[in-house]
Amino acid sequence: MTNKIILAGFGGQGIILSGLLLAQAALLEGNEVTHYPAYGAEMRGGTCNCSVVISDKEISSPIVNKPDILLLFNQPSKNKFEAKCIPGAKVLINNSLINEQALRNDISSFYIDATNTANKLGNIKIANMIMLGALSKITGIVKLDSLINAMPEILSARNKKLIDLNVQALKEGYGLF
Repeated sequence: MTNKIILAGFGGQGIILSGLLLAQAALLEGNEVTHYPAYGAEMRGGTCNCSVVISDKEISSPIVNKPDILLLFNQPSKNKFEAKCIPGAKVLINNSLINEQALRNDISSFYIDATNTANKLGNIKIANMIMLGALSKITGIVKLDSLINAMPEILSARNKKLIDLNVQALKEGYGLF
């Protein structure tokens, strides 16, 4: 089975890191994976997205035009990507920053109060981990333990001290569903 995923938001929300962590977790589970980041020159605060393909067979292209799983971190990303997902797609929406409901009735929408929950945990930057934890529970695409085990391989040396907080955020997101 092949899953085509897009994660999209603002630069600085940890979109690329989330995609890398998801890809590494899937790799640890023995899957074929690709990770393809895309971001504007403005970086932090500009638009940012990445495509992750997870498959049990060889992947022919890292490009995702029609995702079957979509993680939306902000309103501009919802505006851009919601129409592109396939019918039946699972769409995770950070409703801390996106105030409108999904416009399509042929998708499964999940609303995650990721940014507000991250604030309550003491660091707004872990909203991405809350979204990934929820993704694990909702889709089963990767196990929560795989995300946790992949984290030391993905986080930079200067951010290793944040592993415990990120693990807490993953578990919090997983527990929301």
